[in-house]
Amino acid sequence: MRMARALSDFANNRSGNFTLLAAVTMSVVLLTIGFGINVAQSLNVKSSLQSALDSAVTSTARDLTTGTIEEKDARKMVEAFLSANSTSRFSTKDRFVLDNLVIDKTARTLTATAHANVVLAFPMFNIGDPRVGGESAAVYSDVKVEVAMMLDLTGSMKKAGTDDKLGDLQKAAKRAVEALLGGQNLNDRVRVALVPYANSVNVGAAIAEKAVYIEKNEADRGKVVSNADPRNVTSSGRDYCATERRGTTYVYTDDGPDVAMVNRDYLLTAFARGYTDGNINYLPSEKCPTVAVVPLTANLKTLTDTIEKFVADGGTGGHIGVQWTWYMLSDKWKNVLATSAAPGPYKKVAKYAILMTDGEFNLGFAGAATVQEAYGAGAAARSIPHATKLCAEMRKAGIEIFTIGFKLPDSARNLMRDCATPDSGSLKHFYDTSSGPELDQAFQQIVGNIEALALTK
Repeated sequence: MRMARALSDFANNRSGNFTLLAAVTMSVVLLTIGFGINVAQSLNVKSSLQSALDSAVTSTARDLTTGTIEEKDARKMVEAFLSANSTSRFSTKDRFVLDNLVIDKTARTLTATAHANVVLAFPMFNIGDPRVGGESAAVYSDVKVEVAMMLDLTGSMKKAGTDDKLGDLQKAAKRAVEALLGGQNLNDRVRVALVPYANSVNVGAAIAEKAVYIEKNEADRGKVVSNADPRNVTSSGRDYCATERRGTTYVYTDDGPDVAMVNRDYLLTAFARGYTDGNINYLPSEKCPTVAVVPLTANLKTLTDTIEKFVADGGTGGHIGVQWTWYMLSDKWKNVLATSAAPGPYKKVAKYAILMTDGEFNLGFAGAATVQEAYGAGAAARSIPHATKLCAEMRKAGIEIFTIGFKLPDSARNLMRDCATPDSGSLKHFYDTSSGPELDQAFQQIVGNIEALALTK
């Protein structure tokens, strides 16, 4: 009863105190709402400014890295990006304004500060200057980068029903070189080489003339020949295929052909014609891929056109592919290659190898006395340690190695894992893929890793 009476008295009170109290309360509520809207609006503009500034600085750093712009153009790039992303919906008096841009050439960093003036919905409730600011920084790189991609064109890569392994590789490899070279000029800091391999490697006419010793008979097998030595090599019937380098002194080095040429084994022709081993008939195959290696280039069209021409055929002479991948990155081979394709010095260039296979390395001519011994378990017992040793020497020379297995049998995984540079932190070097999308993802992740590593070199 007392509560009901109190409520009735309060409702019937006409003294004016309640009206005054209500007015004061309403003012406080409106002030709170207005101030809250102003704060939310300022935070929205600040968030938009920071997002635009981060994107502008990151994009400009990327353009500096790829050489799309020079350092003197950096401020214009950031200002243009901020202007394009500061529209009226952000409630600013002016567009986003770049205050300061600093390029530290020693640390290779780009740092920017910017501000925006906020048009408040309730200016009478504002406390302080209606200006918000932001700061952003990014790392860029002027380090030259060389990437050699060893790609498997063996018979097991042929399309079989709906399983198009070669097609998957072509898509993934093209996307990888596009990611590495996109937006670059022909003489830019990133260059890519291709090393297709199968029974052997097709090195092309120009390299073969200077670097490949053709064994014409059994007596020639195993000879170590310098290209400075007199030799009788005719141009007729040459296929530009190359197998292993011979001699224990040079086989695991990147010495140029002026020291020791690379042999084209005498058994290669007989192997490619097809042969019989016991009750098994081995069909003919190409002596080497129909497409030649592509030495280092920044010409995207040259690389993608070559990838389009890939044909799968032959056995897996993987150690031969590893060997030629090293040569394409070694400055000891610069006199063999065109000036535009010459590798730079190890200490001045970041060098990366991507080694890809879909099977066990099971073909090798060095150490084989007959055609039958060039393929199979015995050959694998020679090829696998050969490749492992080459990978170890490449890493010692300063080449970072990424490896990709594509639908690998168990017997091939250890080699690819052993060849790869050991992982550091979250940076992965061996990728075991089982589908086309996974293969593509592996290449893209490696490209991203290379970009990240180049910033720290």
